[in-house]
Order: sequence, then C-alpha cells, then structure tokens
Amino acid sequence: MWNDIELLANDDTGSERLSVGLGQECGTALYQVDTLVQITSSEKVSVNPQLYACSSRDGSIIVVDRSVALLDSTGQSLQMHIQFDANVDVVGMCQEKHFLVVGERSGNLHLIHIPSKQTLLTKVQFKFEVFVACCCCCCFLGVYHMFILTSNGFFCIMCLPLAKTQEGQIKTAFISTEEYHSLGCQNFVISNSMNNIHLIIGGEGDYVLSKWEIDSTNNLVSAQSFIISKYFYMKSLMVFALPAMQLLYSLEVSIVSSLVQSGSCTVCPVSIVVMRSLTEALPENRLSRLLHKHKFTEAENFAIQFELDVELVYKVKANTILERLASASVGSYGHTVWLDLVNEAKENLQKIQDSQFVVDYCINAPWPLYETTQEMLNYAKVRVSSSLVCIQVLRAQARLTTFYGAFGLEKFSGIAWTEFLNNEDIFKNILFQLEEGNLPCAQYLWLRHQADFESSFDEKMLENLLNAIHVTVPLKELCLWLKNVVIPFLRRVVPKGQKILAKWLEQGARNLELTDKANWPENGLQMAETFFTSKNHGELGMTTFYQWNPLICGDCEEAHRLKKLVNDLQELINLYRKYNCRLALCDFERENATTIVFRMFDKILAPELVPSILEKFIKPYLCEHNLQKDELLLQYIKDLLERCRTRSTSVFETAWEAKAIAVIGCISDTDLKFDAVLQIMHGAMVPWSAAVELLVKQHLEMNHFKVKLLQESYQLMEMKKLLRAYGIRDTNLLKDKLVKYILKQDTPTSLEDALKIVAAYMLPAVEVYILRMIDLIDKERGEESLTLLKSLTLAEAEKVAERLTVWGTLVLQNKADNSEEKCHRTFLLLLQEDFDIFLSVKDFRNPSLMSRLLEEHIKAYETVRSLSKSKKVQTMNCDSEDGKTKNRSTGSRLYRLALLLQRTEQELGEKLALRALDAGKVEDSMKICREFYENHCNEETGKLLFSACQRLCHMLGADVPMITPKDTNLPAAIYEMACQAATICSPDLLLDSLELCKYTLAAKDIYRQCQIENCGFTTTAFGGDKDPYEEWTYDDFFNEDGIVLDPQIALPVAYETIASLLPISEKKLYPLDSTSLANCAFTKGQNLLLPARTPICAELQNLMECSQCELALRLIVCSFGSCLQHGISNNMDLSLSEKVRQGLSDTKSFLIAMKQKSTSAIMTTIRTLLHKVFNCRLIDQNLALGYCTILPKEDMFNKLWDVINNTWQNYKKVLAVALVGAQLAAHCGEEEEKRKFQELVTDAEWGIQLGKFGISFETVFRQPPVRKKELIRTLVQNPKVDTDLILNYCSTFMLDSDAALQLCIETLLLQNANTNHIEDDSVEHSEKQPHSTLLARALAIIPLLKSTKDLVMSLSGILYKLDPYDYETIEIVLKVMQNADEKNTSIQLNQALSLLKHLESYKRISPPVDLEHQYVLEHVIPLSPAAQTRLPFHLIFFRTTQCFWNIISAELSEESFPTLLLISKLMKVSLDTLHMSAARHVFEKKLKPKIFEMRNTGYTSVINKETTKTVQTIQSYLLSIINPEWAVAIAHKIAQEFPTGPDQIQALKFCLYLAEKWLKNTTAKDDAHEKAEVLQKKLYMQYKRSATENVLITHKLNTAEHLKSIGKPANLIVLLYEHCSIDQRIQNPTGRDYPDIHAAAKEIAEINNLDMNKIWDKLLDKWLCPSILPSEVMAMLYLYLKQMHFCRVIYLLQSRPMDYSSRMLFAITTSATSPIGVNQLTFAHRSRALKCLLYLADTNTVESLFKKPIEKIKYFLKCCIYLAEFETLNIPYTYESFHKSPKEGMIKGLWKNHSHEPTAVRLVSELSLEYKVYDSQLWNGLLQKLLGFNMMQYLRKVLIAITGIHSLWEVSKYSASVSCSSSPNRCPVLADLDVIGIAKQYAQLDLPAFALGCLLLIPQSEKREQQIQGFLSTCNTETVLQQIDEHMNTGEVVGFASQIRALILDSIINEKLYEKFLKTKYFSLLKQQLMNTHRIKELVDYFASKNCIDDATALIQEYQKKCGNPTLVDASTSDILKVKQTTIIPDEYLFPCF
Repeated sequence: MWNDIELLANDDTGSERLSVGLGQECGTALYQVDTLVQITSSEKVSVNPQLYACSSRDGSIIVVDRSVALLDSTGQSLQMHIQFDANVDVVGMCQEKHFLVVGERSGNLHLIHIPSKQTLLTKVQFKFEVFVACCCCCCFLGVYHMFILTSNGFFCIMCLPLAKTQEGQIKTAFISTEEYHSLGCQNFVISNSMNNIHLIIGGEGDYVLSKWEIDSTNNLVSAQSFIISKYFYMKSLMVFALPAMQLLYSLEVSIVSSLVQSGSCTVCPVSIVVMRSLTEALPENRLSRLLHKHKFTEAENFAIQFELDVELVYKVKANTILERLASASVGSYGHTVWLDLVNEAKENLQKIQDSQFVVDYCINAPWPLYETTQEMLNYAKVRVSSSLVCIQVLRAQARLTTFYGAFGLEKFSGIAWTEFLNNEDIFKNILFQLEEGNLPCAQYLWLRHQADFESSFDEKMLENLLNAIHVTVPLKELCLWLKNVVIPFLRRVVPKGQKILAKWLEQGARNLELTDKANWPENGLQMAETFFTSKNHGELGMTTFYQWNPLICGDCEEAHRLKKLVNDLQELINLYRKYNCRLALCDFERENATTIVFRMFDKILAPELVPSILEKFIKPYLCEHNLQKDELLLQYIKDLLERCRTRSTSVFETAWEAKAIAVIGCISDTDLKFDAVLQIMHGAMVPWSAAVELLVKQHLEMNHFKVKLLQESYQLMEMKKLLRAYGIRDTNLLKDKLVKYILKQDTPTSLEDALKIVAAYMLPAVEVYILRMIDLIDKERGEESLTLLKSLTLAEAEKVAERLTVWGTLVLQNKADNSEEKCHRTFLLLLQEDFDIFLSVKDFRNPSLMSRLLEEHIKAYETVRSLSKSKKVQTMNCDSEDGKTKNRSTGSRLYRLALLLQRTEQELGEKLALRALDAGKVEDSMKICREFYENHCNEETGKLLFSACQRLCHMLGADVPMITPKDTNLPAAIYEMACQAATICSPDLLLDSLELCKYTLAAKDIYRQCQIENCGFTTTAFGGDKDPYEEWTYDDFFNEDGIVLDPQIALPVAYETIASLLPISEKKLYPLDSTSLANCAFTKGQNLLLPARTPICAELQNLMECSQCELALRLIVCSFGSCLQHGISNNMDLSLSEKVRQGLSDTKSFLIAMKQKSTSAIMTTIRTLLHKVFNCRLIDQNLALGYCTILPKEDMFNKLWDVINNTWQNYKKVLAVALVGAQLAAHCGEEEEKRKFQELVTDAEWGIQLGKFGISFETVFRQPPVRKKELIRTLVQNPKVDTDLILNYCSTFMLDSDAALQLCIETLLLQNANTNHIEDDSVEHSEKQPHSTLLARALAIIPLLKSTKDLVMSLSGILYKLDPYDYETIEIVLKVMQNADEKNTSIQLNQALSLLKHLESYKRISPPVDLEHQYVLEHVIPLSPAAQTRLPFHLIFFRTTQCFWNIISAELSEESFPTLLLISKLMKVSLDTLHMSAARHVFEKKLKPKIFEMRNTGYTSVINKETTKTVQTIQSYLLSIINPEWAVAIAHKIAQEFPTGPDQIQALKFCLYLAEKWLKNTTAKDDAHEKAEVLQKKLYMQYKRSATENVLITHKLNTAEHLKSIGKPANLIVLLYEHCSIDQRIQNPTGRDYPDIHAAAKEIAEINNLDMNKIWDKLLDKWLCPSILPSEVMAMLYLYLKQMHFCRVIYLLQSRPMDYSSRMLFAITTSATSPIGVNQLTFAHRSRALKCLLYLADTNTVESLFKKPIEKIKYFLKCCIYLAEFETLNIPYTYESFHKSPKEGMIKGLWKNHSHEPTAVRLVSELSLEYKVYDSQLWNGLLQKLLGFNMMQYLRKVLIAITGIHSLWEVSKYSASVSCSSSPNRCPVLADLDVIGIAKQYAQLDLPAFALGCLLLIPQSEKREQQIQGFLSTCNTETVLQQIDEHMNTGEVVGFASQIRALILDSIINEKLYEKFLKTKYFSLLKQQLMNTHRIKELVDYFASKNCIDDATALIQEYQKKCGNPTLVDASTSDILKVKQTTIIPDEYLFPCF
C-alpha cells in the first residue's frame, strides 16, 4: 500500500539521493527540475504501480494505484490523502480547490468536497475501458465542463453546476480518438478561452499529439493538428512553445522516468515514486545550484557560458574545501587526504584575486598541520593589501605561536586551532588550563596575551583566577608565577584586588598544613610570602602609580593577617628545623615565646630526657629570645600544674610529677628551686606519690630559709591527707564546719584530728574541746566528757567549763516542763503505737501489772535471741504480716518499753544480767554490765555491777555449769567489776563492795599463780594483771616463787570462801545494812562464822602445800580479820552481848581457836618469806623490814650479817641489807650495830655509784678512808664523773680537793684535743663529749679553786701545742683562761675569742696552703681533716701579716667576704688590699667563666638574676676602696676583661663614676687632680667607642666599614642610613632580622651627644632635594626611584611623626625653596617629595593637604615627573603650559628637536604610551633610536608595553628580533624571528639553557629535533641544569624550564650518564624522571652492575610504593634481591609499566 508520503525540499533533491538521475540538457531556454514528493509503499512491491498526476495553480494531485494525494500550489503541504477500493485511473480538481473528481478502475466516479473531505457523489458506473485523465474547467458563473479521457477517447460532461444548488441541464458526449491514437491515449491538457475549449491529447499510435477544439456553446468537437511519433534510444524531457511547437528545452532523463500518465517502463519493480517539476530558471540561480551541489567544473563552465562571476565559483570551492578540512580534522582521514585538500586549497587560492578573502581564508581555515597553518599565514601575509589586513595576519601568527608554545604540536588540529583563534576571551582559556592543573600552559597564555585582558581585568576576574588554580599545581612553580607575574600585574591593574589575593594566599598557606604535610611549613611560608617578595621588575612607566605607591596594601586587614602568618611560619620553621619542636599552626598562633618553651617540654615523653633536650634544644631557644632559664622553668611547672588541675585526670596519673621533678633538677637558682618544690607540693594529688615525697624530704633536709615554707606546706599536706581520710576533698570549707564534721564521725582519732586541723589553721583548741564535750553530753557519755575536761590544762579547763555552763543553762531553759499527767498520756500513747499495749491510766499505775508486762517481754526478748542464734528468726517474723517489726523484740525496744513501764534502765539491766547468769551466759551478763558502766555511770549501775559480781562468785564457788567467755581473764574481770561497783555504788553498799573487792583481788592473785596453758585467758576491758594504783604507788614488788596452783582446785575453793564471806541475802536490806560477814549483824539462831571455816582451811592448806606463802599470809590475815571484825562489831560490850544474845560463846571460842592457828601459821610463813625476800635479785626493803619486825631481835641481826657476809661485791644487796639492819638497829636502840651498818651503807653506795661510771670500788671497799685517795685520778679522767661527785668523794673520805679540781679542768679541756703530748699513755679515752659540756664543767669548777694562777699558766702552755684547726678546744681553753680572770696573761683573750668566733662561722673554700703543711711538720702534728674546711688559728693569730694574706687571699669569694672582712678588721690589716683582692677573685671565679660560657652559648650579657648580685658585690668592693686610684685601676682592669657588649659598657660607666668621684674629691691644686682628669677623659673616650661598637653589635651592624667609622659617629650614622637593608625592608616587609637603623642611630647619637634632627634634615636634603643639576644625574634618575634614595627617604620619614613628615613633604611639593635646605626646588624635587608623600600618607591626609581629590593630585604628580624630564632637557615648561598643550604635537616636536638625546628618546616613548600616540613612523624611529643608543633593557620594556598595540607590531619586528633574545616568548612576531640565531647568541654568552629553550621554539618539527640533538651533543648537561635553577626560576619561563629540564634528563638517561650525576644534587631529579617515564629498570641494572645492592633495593622499594604496589616496601634486602633475580628478567612483574 502506497501510504508513506514524504514532501521534499529542494535541498533534499538530487541524483545522489534518488536513483533517477538527470542527463545532458540543451536548448535556448534554462529550466530547473525540482523534486516535490516521494511516495513509498509500506508493503513489498511486486508489480510496478499505476501512476497518475495532474497539476494546476490550485495544487497538484498524485495517484499511485489506490492512493490519492492532494498537494498545495507550492508542493510543500499535503492537503488530502485518500485510499480507494480500486486503482484510481483519473483525478481532477475544480471550483478553486473545493471539489475533487476521482475515477476508479472499477468504473466508479467520485465527487469529493475537499475542505470537509466528504464524498458528495459516488458509484456512478461508466462502462468504458480505463479512465486515463480527468479535467474540469469553469465556463461561467459556476458552470463547469468535465472531460474524462479514456484509452480510446474522451467523455465530455457539459454544464455541470458545481457552484449552484439547483440542478441544471447537464449534457454528455463521447468522442473517439482511435483514428489518431491507435495505441491509446495517455493524457491531455485543456486550454479555456472565452467560449472555446482546446484539448491537446497525448497518446501512442500514428500521432503523438492531437489538438481538439470544443465549442461549448454549440457543443461541437473538432481535431485541428497532430504530431507524428518518433522513437529514441534515450528518454528526454522536451519543452515546446505553442502554437509553433518550437523546441525550447531538452533534458535527458533516466530510463525509469516518464510522464505519469505513460506509466513506468522499467522491468524491475519500482519501490519509490518521485514527482518532479520543471520550471523556467535564471542563470544565477542555476549557478547557485551547481555550486550548492559542489559541481565546480560545471559551475565554472556554466559561469563562463553565461558570463557570470567565475571567481565566485573559486571562492565557493575554497569554502567547500574549508568544510572538508574541518571534517577531516574531526574524522579519521589519512595524511594523504589532508595533503590533497591543502594542495587543492592552495591551487584554488591562486585563482582568487580578492586579497581580503584570501587572508581571511588563510587565517580561519582549519589547517590540519601546524606547518601548513604557518605556511598559509605566511602566504596570506604576502597577499595583504593594507596595513590593517597585515595586522590581522600578525595577530593570527601571534596566536599560532601561542598555541604552539602552550599546547605543542601533539595537540594541534584544525578544529583546535580555529577554536583557539576565534576565542576572544583568552582569560577563560587560562582559567580552564588552571582548573585542569596545566600551570605551564596557563603561564604561557598569560605571558603572551596579558595585554588582551588587561583593560577589562577586575576583582571578579581575580577571584575566578584564584579559584581556578587546581590543588595539583606544583607549589614552587605556582609561587614563582604569582610572585613574578600575577602580583605585579595585579598591583598595577587592580590594586584593590590585593585584599582578595592576600586572603586567598593566607587560606591556601594554611590549607597546605593538611594537604602537603611532608613539606610543611616551608611550603606555607613559600606561598604566603610571595605577596611581599614579589618585584615590579620589567614594567615600563616613570609615572606608573604603583611604583611610588606602597608596594602592598599595608593598611588592609587581610595584608596584616598575611604578614602575621608569614612571621608565624618563619618562626614555626625555626622551631621545626632548629629546635625540633613540631607545633600545629593553630596551636603556635596561640603561643608566645614562653609558652612555646612549655610546649617543648610537653613533647618530652621520658622525664630522663629533660636535661639533654634542655641543653640541646631549649637552651639555644632561650638564648635567642633572651629568656631566663630558671624563671621560665618555674613558670612551666606552674603552667603544668594549672593544666593538670583544670583538666579531668585520674588520681593515679602522676606522669606530670615525674616531668616536673626532672625540670626542677635543671633549675640552678636555689630560691626558684624551692619555689618550684612548693608549687608541686600544692598541686600534687594527696596522698603524694613516692617521688614527690622523696623530693620534698630532700629539700626539707637542706639548709635554706625557705625550708620553713616547705614545712608549712608539708603540714598542710598532712592536713589534706587527714581530711581525705574523712572523705573531705574541698579544703576551702569553713574551718568550724570541718571540725564539727570530723568530731561527728566519733572515731578514736576524731579529737586528735580536729586538734590538728585547728593547729594548722592557728585556731584556738578550746573550741574543739567544747564541741567534743557537747557532742559527748548529747550522746549521754558524760563520764568521757568529764575525763576529757580533766585532761585539759587549768586555763583550758576553766574556759571550757565556763562555756559549757552557759550552753547547759541555755539548753535547760529551752527545755519545756512536762507535767506528770501529760507524761503518763504520752507513755500510754507510745505503748499503743509501738507495742500494741492498751492500758488505762489506772492499770498504768499498777506496779505488779507493769512488772508482769515487763517480765513477758523479757521472756519474748530472750526467746528471740535464742532463736536468732539458732538461725530460726525468719520463721517467727513471718507469723504476722502487719506486725513484722512492731512485735519483734529487740534490746532497744525492750529498754524503751521498760522506760514506758516506769522502770529504770538499771533495773531492767539488773534483771537481764542476773537472768543471763542464771542461764549460764556469763559473757552476756558481763556485756550488759559493761554497757551500763560505760553509758550510765551511777549508783543504780553500781548496784547492778555488785549484784552480778556477787552472783557470779557464788556460782563459781558452787561450781555451777556456765559458759565462760573465751580469751578472758575471768577472775580479773570479776575483780574489775567489783572495783567499778565500789567506785559508783551508793554509801549503803560501799562496805560490801569493798569486801567484795578485797576477796576478788585475792582470787585474781590466786588465779595468776595457776597454770594457764589450758585456759588461754587474756586481759580485756574487765581484766588486768596488776592494779595500776599499786604499780604507780609502791616500789618494785616482791614476786614470790612457788608451785603453780591447779585452777580446778584453787579457784572453786577461793570463790567458795568469797561466797561464805559475802552471802546473798534474800531479805530486804535497809539503809546501812550489809550482807558481808565482816559487816553484817548477828542473825538469831545462826553462827555465820561456821560456814566460812571449811573453805578457808581448804584454801589455806592448798596454798601452803604449793609454797604460796604470800597468798597464804594474806588469806590468814584477811579471813581472820573478817571473822574478828564480825565478832567485835557485833559485841562492843562483851558482858552486855552475852546477856542479850545467845551463841556468843561459840563465836568467842571460834575466834580464839582461829587466832592460835593463825599466829603459828603466820610465824612459819614469815620466816619462809624473809628467806625468799633476801634471796631476790631486787630486795623489797620495806617488806623485809616489816617481816623482820615480827621476828625476835637476836635472830633478826644474825640473819642480816649472815646475808651480808655471804654476799660478795653485790653492792645493791649489801646496801639493801645494811639499810634494813641500820633501821632495825635504830629501832632497837643498838648504836654500834647502827654505826657498822651505816659505814657499810656508805661504801655500798659509793660502790654502786662508781660502778655506774665503770669505776671499780673493789680495792677500797670496806677499807679505811686513806686508801680512798687512790681513786681520785680515775675519777677525774672519767668523763661521766662530775665535779660534785669528786668534791663529794673528797668530802666523804676527807681528801684535799684543789689538786683534784685542777687536774679535772685540764683533763676536761684536753679530752677532745689533738695535741702533740700525751701525759699518760695508760689513760683510756672514752667517747668524746661535746665541748660545750666540757667547758661548762670546767667553768663550774673554777669558782671552787682557791687560786687560778697555776691553772692559767698551765693552760697558756697547752694553747700553743693545740691543733690550729681544733677551734672547739682552743675556744674552751681561752674561755677558761678568760674566766679565770688573771691579768698577767700574754694573750689578747678577747681578740682571740672574736677571731675564733669568725673562724667558726666560716667554711673554707680552698685547700691548705704550703705554709700550713710546714707548720704541722714543725709541730709534729698530723694534718687534721678539718684543715679542708677550716683556717689555721695559730697562723692567723700568732704569725705575721704576710702569713695572714697568704692564707686569706685564696679564700676570697662573694660568700666568704663578709666574714673575711670582719677577720681583717679584727686583725687590723689593710682593707683596701682586701677589697681589691676580693673584687679580682670574685670576678675571676664567678664572672669570668660566665663570660666564656656566654660566648659559647650566644648570650650577649652575663647579667642575670644570678650574676646581678655578684656584680653588685664587686661594685661594693670597689666603692669600699679608700684609695681612688686603686679603685679605678682595678675596675678598669675588670672592664677590659668583658667582651664588647652591654656588660663592658656598664663596667666602663662604673669606671667613669669612680673617676668622677676621684676628680670631685680633689682640687685643682692637688697633684692627683690632673692625673684624675686625664684618666677620666681616656675612660670617657673608651666608653663612647665601646658603647658605639656595642650598638652596632646589638643591631648586627658591626661590619668592617662601620667599625672603621666608630671614631666619627656622625659619619657612622649617615652610613647606617645607607644600609642595604633599608631597600630590602621596603621591597620585602616580611623579611626577618632587619636591623633597626633608627634605634641604632638614636643610641649612637645619644652616646656621642649628637643632634639627630640635624642629621635627619641633612640626609633629607641630600637625598630628597639634591643640589646637583639634573643633567648631571640623568643616568641615576630612574635608579633613584627604584633603589636607594627613595627607600632611604621613606625609611627616614617613617620614624618621624606623620603630621610632620606629611607637612614637610607638602611644603617641598608646593614651595619654591626647600624648607630643609637652601636650594631652589625643581620639578624633580617636587615630584620626589610628592611621591614620598603619596607613599607615606593615606588618601585622606593627602587630600586634606592639597584640598583636591586624589586623582587630581596623581595627575599633578605625572605632570611634575614629565616636567622634571623637560627640565633635564632644558625645555621650559610650566605646569599650566604642559597641561594645556596638545600632547601629540608636543611629542612630535620633542622628537623632531631632541631625537639625538637618549633622555628625550625615553621621554618621547613614555609620553607616547601615556597619551596613546601610536604613529607608525614616529615609533619606527623611536625603536631604531633605542637600538642605536644600546638601551636594550629599556627597549625590552617598551616592546613588552606595546605587545597589546597591534598597529605597532609590524613596526617592532626588527627591534624585537634584536632585543627579544632575553625573553623571546613574549614577542608577538616570534614567527618572524631568527630563533636559531638567537640561540647562537645565547651559546656565545655561555647560556646553554637559554639556547636550548630557543631551539624548542622552532616550529618545524624535523628541523627542531635536528637542532636540539646537535646542541645536546655539544653542551654540558650539568651546566644546563644549573642555569635552569639559577636563571629560569621566574614565573615567565617556568613552563619552558620544566621542558628543558625534562629534555636534558632524558638525554642523560639515554646516554646512561648515571655515574656522573650520582653524587650531585641533580640525581634526585634524574631518579624522579626515570620513575615518571617508567624507565627505572635501567638505573636498577646500573646499581646491580656496580654492586650497589642497598641503593638498588631502596630504588625498587621507592618505585613500588609510587606505583601503588607496596608489597616490597617492608621486605628485607635479601627478599627484594630474590624478587629482583626472579622478576627482573620478566620485567613485566617487577616493572609492570615497561
């Protein structure tokens, strides 16, 4: 189905697209064939389609089989497309496109309304053969005639009313054509004129055409003319002219083409149906179509044929070639195709006469090759016809050169070139290259096209530029480019953009810390300082504002921050590299010099490294920053403690302590060291660590005044430690709160700790006692409170008692009174609430009921306790859920219940205790008693204790089973309970308690004699072995030896005895009633004595059997006494008692019998005991005396003498027996016996007394008194014997004491002496006593002497023989002599003693001198060890002055001088000599070593805190010298020892002071006056020279030139202001170590009394307003602004007030004469002053001075500069005339008249550039003159300045070829330069690097390679690399530098010159190049061949790491070599890149 219809435009029609081509055409007319529509079938075509078509002005209709398509008149729009059921034979259209007639093959005819596309009429059957054609023509008023052509005729339908609704008269007729067209009709056309209709039918047969005329009026049809058929082998389309049928046009068509009615003639099926139209055309259109179809040969012939523009054909052809070249550029065409296209283009261009077209074509064509492009541009330059066109070519050549230099040949293509050429915004290209990281390309583009965007460059473009810089750009190259290119450009074009740049540089530098840590911080400094180190070199313009404006925007905040960053980074680098301290920048910025030292210490990990790192790194840093070491170390410790205190640290973290202790060890100053220790003590965690404890103890042992502070801090630490024990960490609490809290804890040490607290805070201790006692009273522990009160001192006790009384009174007053009834109600309520006991008031008053309730609860309590012990208490607690706790019986609840039931605690306690005893629970009972005694010490408690004790004794006596407490001495506990009961019981119970105490004590003593191995009793709270009262009251006890008693027998009997003597009474006792046997009354019918007899006898028998006589004696006496007391106390009158009472006889007989037995037992026991007493080691004399008084007298004395005689040398026993005997004799009245015993007592006492001193009395014991003298010498020599003993001895035995006392004194004094004589070798020297003791004893003896003369004489001789270093012995001898008060001594005792006092306080600092050794040899005395620390007394006191100085001189020091001064004054020697010697010695020992140390460490001064005191001391010595000449001489000598510096200056100042003091103390008439005056002048001159030199040294200006001018200070100051650093600090304000010229000059002027203002004015006049004529300094004019004078003036004025400087410069600018000189001011002077003003002052200041805007002021400066130049040329111009003159005329006039002068030529250049005068002739002459004057440097600047002026490029070509040798890259006409010639010039200048760079610019690749290889074969590669580093490090050629470097390195690699560069600095570059080019194997092989295994291994590891394959990085050398051996051969493994 033919349903795919495609409308075709003319451009889409052509033989190339369709298979129906057109052939040759001919004829007189020109027609055009157009393709309108193309129809295809959606189905496969098997049979050729039937075609039909018709066309009119209303449109065209196409029929293909059943498909009908209706087109508009243009053929460009489809109006209708209809498919029919059968093939359509004919179609027609009428009524202005409203109706369509369609005839089908089936015979159906359709009439269709076109607008609505509706069928109006159909199915009208026509019985004819086939419809051939249909046509409808309008006759008149809507009446149509329709003609339908068939194969054998046509059918006419006349008068068809299509435009009318009514029906008309339709006429039909058929006319046959078989006669004419025998083979059938094919088509027809109709021509309608008036009433005649003409039909021309085309068909086959006899005729081809037949013409028919139809008369519509008469309905007649007739044939008129015919054309005979002709047959041709080819088909042709022919056009004839009617009516003559003249052939107008003939066109050969393809065989498949046909008129549509004729059908297709092809055999093969047709798949596409195309309809063409034939229209008449113009020659120009036809030519255009031919050109459009690229039929250039036909077009050329056609143009010639029709006389058209043939050059148009050539141009179109050229453009077509241009398109093909563009296609070839992006396609994959070969070189041959490119070459053919280029040749074709060249050939075609030769035919074109239009030069502009040729130039444009050559410029814009996308030539495929760089060489071709260059060739075509050269060809275009040949074809140029005007200068403007030449400029275009030159610009294109410049762009081509830029492309080649920026991108290289490898990136050249036609498209890339045209894009680059047509890119008007070269800045965007620069940004793109920067974003891609291609910095060399961006640099080159900037270098060559800076002028293109300079005028439009703004801050936004700057931001884009900075943001485009990629992070991968090499920093070094980037900084060079910024410094040397971008920043100078920026300052000139966009000065405000410096803020943006500064901010960007700051951030970029900071980011490098994170992105490039390996090179930090050097990389950050490199980036940041580019802003300040950039130079404005190479720029032209004497009036360029930035040259005389500040080089940086110094006032902006961004620049300040960047400058600070530079300074910080400089210091940070210093820390990194010099001091090995790595800090983050952010941390460093927060630090200062002091805290940086702290960080250095922080980074020391091990404390033991602190000293070494301090010495190696920190000390140099301290020296550099003039920091004091010790003070800073102390500050660090404080800082460390503060940081540890503020941060959260573990209590176990003590690392800081170790570091702090290590730092303390490095502190030299003792005071500061103690301060540091105090800081650590305050900051260390309590309790201190062992290290801190040791540190503190070490310093506590030192002798220093701050030790007391350490002690106080130590006490504070102890207090903190104490508080920590109570959980208190905050020591800032109120002290009373601390004390109260501690006391509330109620620990055993609470009171002691509280007292420590108040002592630490120096508070009164009374408050603590008061708080403690109040607390005890509140806890009902009044006894303890009372005990505490008793322990206080009287004063404290009074204060406490007074305060307690007040407190108690207040408490009682506040206590409310409660009535009894209220109390009862309260008790009942509490019983209900707490115990569920509900009672009425009546019941509550019933005692029996109360007792029963209490008894019930006691039983419940005991039950609960028993169950709880058997672990069954839980079951009871679960009985009642509501009463779990309420009904549980506890001790506290029980006592509470007893109180509520009106029973005291003691009553309840007694019940509980007795019930416990009844139950056998002794321990529970004792516990109850103990608690009551401790908490309720009253009479009721006493009764409780007595009852319990009595009950327990009865139970023990009855041997009742019980559970005794473990580890308790039960008898002792019972005795203690009895004693406690006796102390607190009521008076009624006192007698019974005492009896109980007496017998329980006996029981305790019996128990003590029992065997206790199996009992294990120990003393507890209720037990003790001895009565403390007895221990404190009596002497030593007699301890009887006896047989150990059996406790199972002895104790029950003893307690049975107690039970019988203290029975338990069941009856009620009344007051004063007793239950004890001794105190109770008779009981009727009872003999109370009888029960006691049996236990007493049993006990006595047991004791006697065991030889316990003492216990037996006591039992006898006590028991008999009790029985006797019982009998006597009840029988005061015997007769009366016998009458009243019965049974008295029994009592009497019992007592008599008991008396007899007791007396016998007592005598026996006494003898036994007396024997035992005398045989004891210590005899109890009182006891023995008592025992003896019982015995008869005869037996008594005999017994005593037997004991004495049997005792040998036991003086104590003899004494004891003798004393007993003497007392007995006195008692008995026996005087003789008493005398004997007393003599024996005396001898025994001396024997005992002397025995204590180790003196034997045996030889004279019991001898006559005369024999006693023998012991005197022994007594004297014994050091323990005192004078009183000796006198007593002499007195006792009546001996002479004088000789003994003198001998005693000498012996005492010489006891510790080291003398050369020993009187008695047999004397045994005992331990030495202190000399003070000896002296005191000796002095005490002297008053006892009758005469001291002999003593003094003896001691004087002894003094000379003493050791001269034994000060102590000498002193006591002298003092004894002085005390003896003898007037005839030859020794000045006071002077000697004073000397000794000084010598004792002095510690020697030098070893003994030869004189001392000689002395001890002469006196045969060994040199005492004390000679190392003491001076010899005898040599100082008894010898000559010379001897004195020999000893003293060596001892002079700062510390020793005060003592030595006192000694010198005492010895009356010359004090001047002493002071001079002291000053010299102190300087030599203290300061001179410091001077050497200072020189080694770099310190400029030795004066610090440590040495200041020494200097002051030396000065005090010098000031103390009375002789002024001596003082000045020694001071000057010391000053000469100091190196030049501040110390020498101070020393010379002091010399001057001494000299002036000397001069003032003399008059003009004195001989010494002139001498002093001369000395003063010399010293002053030396001081000035030295001070001036010191200033130079201090400011690092001590050069040889400056030192020569020290004698001329004014000239020196001028030289200083000409220092090179002045220019450097202006150019680079961030540079370090610039000397402060102003400070140095001011100091020198002050030292030399110079007026700095005059010097400044002189320098300003010299540099700002010179008097030299301008013509004479022309050559220096520009250097003036650039270098020296401008910078000097700026620096000079910066030190002056801005107001002064600005007004002075303004005056120079606007005045006629100089305000600082006498010269007339010129425009040169004014311009200089105004430049300085604009540099120094801000805009507001300048505008306020001039009263004009700043722009006008700048313009005025420009005019002044130019006028100064005119002044140089002697051309008289004023400002007004210059301002008003036409500038171009002025310039040309200047050129015309002064072109022979270099200055004028330069001025013309400047003016032409300033005022944009670009006359080619003028500039040609200018450039020639610059060449002629050899102003090459300036010519280069001029050429750079005009690179943006294209009109001058052609003019500058020659000059550029000469001058651009220095920088050919910037030359815009580089293509015209002789690059090889320039390279040769470089080679001749021995600059091979530049020569090689020029060769790289050769455009021809083959020629370039050839030249480069030839050059490399002859040049020195190392020299090239060196020149690259030295001369190619600027931003302009840095890209070419990398290319040249890579070229050289590749050459070295290719030639394998590894060995040559192995040891050079370029080897790293070579190795990097090998890695980058993946040729590392060559170097590895080289190392392997040289057996450099380690180097090869390291190289392999480095390469593997770089390639991202670090598997071998950590391997061993052998492993890597193994890998190399196995993998080097297959290189792909080890070197995968090869």
